[in-house]
Amino acid sequence: MKRITLTAWWLAVALLAVNTLKAEGYRTTLGTAPDDFPVVVVSGTPYEMGLALGTLMKPEIQVFAPQFLAAAQEAKKDACSSAKLDEAWHTMEPFMSERFKEELRGLAEGCGIPLVNMQRVHMVAVVSEYSCSGVALWGSATRNGHLYQIRNLDYSVGAHLQDFPCVVIYVPKEGIAHLNPSFAGSIGCHTGMNAEGITLTEIGDSPGRDKPYDLHGLHFMMMFRDILYSAKSLDQAVQMIQDTKRIKKYHFVVGDGKIPAAVKMKAWAPNLLIWKDNDPKDEMAPHVFPNVVYHAEGRTPTARAHISQYIHGGYDADAVIQLSKAIGTLGGNLMNAVYDGTSQEAWLSYAEKNECAYRRPCVHVNLKDFIPYNSANPKVKVEKTVP
Repeated sequence: MKRITLTAWWLAVALLAVNTLKAEGYRTTLGTAPDDFPVVVVSGTPYEMGLALGTLMKPEIQVFAPQFLAAAQEAKKDACSSAKLDEAWHTMEPFMSERFKEELRGLAEGCGIPLVNMQRVHMVAVVSEYSCSGVALWGSATRNGHLYQIRNLDYSVGAHLQDFPCVVIYVPKEGIAHLNPSFAGSIGCHTGMNAEGITLTEIGDSPGRDKPYDLHGLHFMMMFRDILYSAKSLDQAVQMIQDTKRIKKYHFVVGDGKIPAAVKMKAWAPNLLIWKDNDPKDEMAPHVFPNVVYHAEGRTPTARAHISQYIHGGYDADAVIQLSKAIGTLGGNLMNAVYDGTSQEAWLSYAEKNECAYRRPCVHVNLKDFIPYNSANPKVKVEKTVP
């Protein structure tokens, strides 16, 4: 009897330790309705940050994650069946960082959705195809010499991801603070910026005819999170991409606001081509420019004309926002980001119902307002907290 009682006591202590694990985070809102969005700031270990994010976004995640997964499985019955998504996860899992897996575990616990279902949600993008646009401008192309970078997420507004926006600011105990403009329940990164001024853009090039995709490697959305956590320079970010066993076909634009400079990559796994500005080997040649790299799927002539007009020091944040709007895709422009990697600011817009992001106003986010982590920050109106 004493042994049983002692065992029960130790079990109670262990459970108490689990239940009192602290996850730090708070939630606020930026923008004016209907173009406002939640900003969730989290701090701690990856698991703790995931737990805080899941807790603070629980109402939205509990609606969106099952809805998104069901819609994907209905639209793409073969590619997005539970068995196929589970297979994709297990194929890719050996290439994932423990950091990513621990954050996802915390997210699932915080929002109350089974981990396997959250894994499936994160595999939908892995097995899907889409296209986007990206531009970086700096130095003599801008009025202040800063690095400006665009990322247009071109994805069907019919999927209604825009109904569940979520901008996450991570302030990890180990690693670099970073901004991840995303959607409720997604910890992958389709674009982002860190506190060292590293900016990331992706353009998808994998058509449906390339299926089934070889998934023995790391998806860019997980790789981008690794880069934002760790990269302090353009060279380091580029090296991380070179060292990663990548999958599928993409173009990447990677910038560094401190230098400032950027490069464009044609990352068609396993090959990788890297172009600097004004490079005669760039696939856009001879239409290349000093202090500019760009790739706009289907909107290249529009991008080129706009750049030609403003190239001689004409770009500031407003002009770059107008460039982003000019290359938006009608019916399929879900979310847009414009970064100033030098000042660590961002201007973000999400689609509103069925109206594309390029037709909506941008909301300003200053990464420096949120770091170091401080839930009592007088610059921030805190609406929800995790103690």
